[in-house]
Amino acid sequence: MSNEYAVEMFRKTIPLFQALGDPVRQDLVLLLAEAEKMNVTDIANQSPMSRPTVSHHLKILREAGIVGTEKRGKEIFYFLTLDQTVVQLKQLINIIEQECIL
Repeated sequence: MSNEYAVEMFRKTIPLFQALGDPVRQDLVLLLAEAEKMNVTDIANQSPMSRPTVSHHLKILREAGIVGTEKRGKEIFYFLTLDQTVVQLKQLINIIEQECIL
């Protein structure tokens, strides 16, 4: 492997770090970790944020692959999808250990 590959892997994880770098989104992840699935109304009811603000943050988490969605009728339910996130982080750590730590 090369440092180029390490840089490429790091860049692939930037959206993940950006999404998790916000304390509001960290709180949403923790809230979803306690519940199997929640809709925006349920989340907003357990948060000081408005529904539009919750939706905005959930969109960022979804785009980063941290949450998934399931549509039931007219409602969209959100849930954690951390499997791929964990794989990405493990790959990044392995590359850093192999290529960057001497």
